[in-house]
Amino acid sequence: MAQIPTKMNQTRYSGVASALALPTELQRTAQFHFEFQKSFLLFCLCRMPLSCQLSVLSWVDKASCVSQVAEQLMTIAYENGVNLFDTAEVYAGGKAETERGLNRKHIIEGLRSSLQRMQLEYVDVVFANRPDSNTPMEEIVRAMTHVINQGMSMYWGTSRWSAMEIMEAYSVARQFNLIPPVCEQAEYNFFQRDKVETQLPELYHKIVPWSSDDYLASCGIITGKYENGIPECSRASMKPYAWLKEKIVSEDGRKQQAKLKELTTISEKLGCTLPQLAIAWCLRNEGVSSVLLGTSSPIQLAENLRAMEVIPKMTAGIVTEIDHVLGNRPHSKKDFHQAH
Repeated sequence: MAQIPTKMNQTRYSGVASALALPTELQRTAQFHFEFQKSFLLFCLCRMPLSCQLSVLSWVDKASCVSQVAEQLMTIAYENGVNLFDTAEVYAGGKAETERGLNRKHIIEGLRSSLQRMQLEYVDVVFANRPDSNTPMEEIVRAMTHVINQGMSMYWGTSRWSAMEIMEAYSVARQFNLIPPVCEQAEYNFFQRDKVETQLPELYHKIVPWSSDDYLASCGIITGKYENGIPECSRASMKPYAWLKEKIVSEDGRKQQAKLKELTTISEKLGCTLPQLAIAWCLRNEGVSSVLLGTSSPIQLAENLRAMEVIPKMTAGIVTEIDHVLGNRPHSKKDFHQAH
């Protein structure tokens, strides 16, 4: 479960996100979740045991995706083994935020408000979404330790923090006998690889990279719909997503579309769609436990869920073939030592 920035105003928000295990009786009356959400749902596929294999993140995004559709998607996800759901203040473009930042006041009040809206006593994990340079690390770790000790959350994790920032939080926790973060949410996809493949492995013995998000999938970039321009009614055609349109029509964006077109040949050879290939590619990394992806319709969700069937097909030869097309495989310390 990972935070995906809306970038409505090109702002890098710091805030609080939470993940919870949703019991059947709450899932059957999921409308409590949608009083403030016309939701675009993000589903998480992972390498965990079945009970934790899938999870859902609700991201306020499309007005056309009304609460009834969101409830339908949650039901389908739940019936397919999803029992973790993720939400955050930032998902309404900042409108749902009580404050910004990771100061003690915001962490405690923000989580308490989220619990009240969701009619829950606690969440399983509370995430610090993006680092906050204006708040001392000790204050952040102490606040997270407080909400855990108060029974508001079981654990806390980081989202899109650098390896150095994660280590600082870990060191502060050890120094003052506080609770360290247990997981990191990192952006990981075909074109964003360095952090997950070269930086986070150094932390695997201390912190679990519990989930990563396929940002390109969530923005619809890898579906191929932007190959010939910006279709009407697509997210990139919406005014708040001008940043996405600029990204797609840029030189780098055109190069990415060309590479995705090449990758389509590989997906066809495996008998899957390009989004399914992208998801399976992320999960083939033994350091990745889960992948967040976006869906706004039952049909799209069904397609995404079938990505699990593609994982066994991700042989060393296929991965090498994908690396050859992408041409961006980062070199790890392991590669350096093998070369010498």
